[in-house]
Amino acid sequence: MGILSRASYVIRSKLNSVLNRAEDPTETLDYSYEQMRDQLQQVKRGIADLTTQKKRLEMQKRRLEDNVEKHNQQARTAVQQDREDLARRALEKKKTKMNQIEDLEGQITDLQNQQDRLVEQKNELQRRIEEFRTKKETMKARHEAAKASSTVSEAMTATGEEFEDVGRAIERAEEQTEDMEARAAALDELHESGAFEDVMSDKDTIDRELEQLSTDSGVEAELETLKSEVGEGDAEPATDTASESDEAERTDLESDDQEDVEAELAELQDDEQA
Repeated sequence: MGILSRASYVIRSKLNSVLNRAEDPTETLDYSYEQMRDQLQQVKRGIADLTTQKKRLEMQKRRLEDNVEKHNQQARTAVQQDREDLARRALEKKKTKMNQIEDLEGQITDLQNQQDRLVEQKNELQRRIEEFRTKKETMKARHEAAKASSTVSEAMTATGEEFEDVGRAIERAEEQTEDMEARAAALDELHESGAFEDVMSDKDTIDRELEQLSTDSGVEAELETLKSEVGEGDAEPATDTASESDEAERTDLESDDQEDVEAELAELQDDEQA
């Protein structure tokens, strides 16, 4: 085998391998089915064309038969009129038409035989197409089932590795969650203990205790002030009672003074009248 032959063989083998990988059996079956249907349509068109030609010959035969009858009648009429020459001419035309009819009958017979064979072939082709369609659908169903089974098998084969990855991801998520929960608990504990304040403030524990004592002293002083104000408020009603007694005494004194004034006015009036 020469170099060119080997190269051509290798190229064809590579192309065949690529085509095998790219080929979809279901699409190939559908395409083959459509091709067969196209062939059936071509056969039907051929039968229709053949039948058309046969019908044309039959129509031509009927016209010739009409002419034969016409020439026969012409010959009879010529004989009745003693015109043998016309009768002979009519019979000659009749003979010619009958020969043409004989040829047409042969052609019609041949066309009929061809039509019968084509009809048989069409019926056989149609039967095969129906069988192929049934097989095609069966093969497509088997192919889809095998494809689904293969997909499931491949998925189950890869399940172990994928589940391992998922398991590791879950473990990492759990570890991160536990770390975050522990950190949150630690921050809460430090916040409650005041450790954050120690870190953020420059004051030590003694400074905070002194500030607390100062705050407590201020609160106590304010409390004493409130107590004293409340005590003075309770003493005010007694003062009001004494004021009311003094007011009554002043009213009595004013009444006595008014009576004395009226008495003196009465004496002055009596003196003036006397």
